[in-house]
Amino acid sequence: MDSIKPFYPILAALLAYLVGSLSFAVIVSRLMGLNDPRSYGSKNPGATNVLRSGSKPAAIATLLLDAFKGWLPVVLVKWFGKPYGLDDGTVAMVGLAAFLGHLYPLYFRFEGGKGVATALGVLLGISGWLGLATTVSWLVIAWFLRYSSLASLVAAVFAPVYYVFGDGLAWYLDKGILLSITLMSLLLIWRHRENISRLVKGSESKLGSGKKAEPLPVIKTKKPGHK
Repeated sequence: MDSIKPFYPILAALLAYLVGSLSFAVIVSRLMGLNDPRSYGSKNPGATNVLRSGSKPAAIATLLLDAFKGWLPVVLVKWFGKPYGLDDGTVAMVGLAAFLGHLYPLYFRFEGGKGVATALGVLLGISGWLGLATTVSWLVIAWFLRYSSLASLVAAVFAPVYYVFGDGLAWYLDKGILLSITLMSLLLIWRHRENISRLVKGSESKLGSGKKAEPLPVIKTKKPGHK
């Protein structure tokens, strides 16, 4: 067994990726007799798009299960990994692997969701304080501005900041975990590139309504010589 011990972190990351590849938006929809979320709305297999099916229970189940699959591999390594040589570096690896599994699921032709709920699950596994702070950021923006995509972008930007100035400085700053969180944030922003374009154009839908976003203001500048 000692001869394969150096490969335990890789094996843990692989298992985390396989868990992350469970697309619960599709699984829950099938179990509840709903249409495949990849066939309507944004075609994104995530809780927000499942909500467009009209089934709140399905959307809530998708949200919780997607978060759970990000949380589970992280806490298993934290709770039981030390006897097997699995440290914070492995925590960073399995968290990122579970997130990548959601984005590029092996079981669903590598066509996954945007990863917001799974990323929050990973953050909660790394630190309850970190996950809570990021979740509150999402909720504040979503509640007051009614844009799920904007809330996700704000949460993605602030997650590494919360780690550095919160949990990281309170104990110690693990560079592997910081790198993992930063990569997840960048990938989240990349996966929301179409939403960013719609926000700028004013065509992004608000939560709970079919209204469109107001275009971002354009600042006009006067040409030289004009009063």
